[in-house]
Amino acid sequence: MSDTLVVTEIYLSLQGESTFAGLPCVFIRLTACDLRCSYCDTAYAFTEGKKKSLEEICTEVRRLAASFSNPRSSHKAGRTPKLPLVELTGGEPLLQKNSLPLMKRLCDDGFTVLLETSGAHDISPVDPRVRRIMDLKCPSSGEAGRNCWANLKLLKATDEIKFVIGTVEDYEWARQQIAAHRPNMVCPLLFSWVHPLAPEQQNKSLKKVPAGQMPVSRRELAERIIADALPVRFQVQLHKIIWAPEQRGV
Repeated sequence: MSDTLVVTEIYLSLQGESTFAGLPCVFIRLTACDLRCSYCDTAYAFTEGKKKSLEEICTEVRRLAASFSNPRSSHKAGRTPKLPLVELTGGEPLLQKNSLPLMKRLCDDGFTVLLETSGAHDISPVDPRVRRIMDLKCPSSGEAGRNCWANLKLLKATDEIKFVIGTVEDYEWARQQIAAHRPNMVCPLLFSWVHPLAPEQQNKSLKKVPAGQMPVSRRELAERIIADALPVRFQVQLHKIIWAPEQRGV
């Protein structure tokens, strides 16, 4: 197997989502995705990218992390992780098999490693030290049929499930899944509001929101969560509040 990955970009920014929101993070955006969610804001990662060796990637991560404390230094479990975090995102990182040894190497280097994955692929091969942030695709994505439900049994307390909510139908669907599967008993649940795509983010290959679905506003989503006493964390994409929503490398 070639010791390379196709990488769209590597950059240092603030984590915009998950329970780690607001913390410095080095992002490794890998190329390619086999889904075409209606709200995808990184369609450029479908095809852009260049081959890099695992060593080149790790060297760049260490360079970006150099101004922070040494990630190899020890820290007790339960305390704030050493910064910066490192996240593999995409695209879909698990489409490239060398993402697995890369995550292992980063964990070995002492980084707290996050994986953003669509939930359409088996997460069992991922190093157990990695914190897996897994989507359950809701109806408005156009890709709800791709959810790999077997992954639910593989989740552990350090993982997170993300529901991307753009419509009332998404909200009701997500509420039903929580009632049926009780994933909140295993790991944190995230309700992420769909930020409308800027014109330059729109891509003709993306699925259309199914006809008849009713958009839900940020405020309405928050108020529904409160009214229904759902055991979830409401989140917005912080990077889209700080910078222009279409800006890359943030």
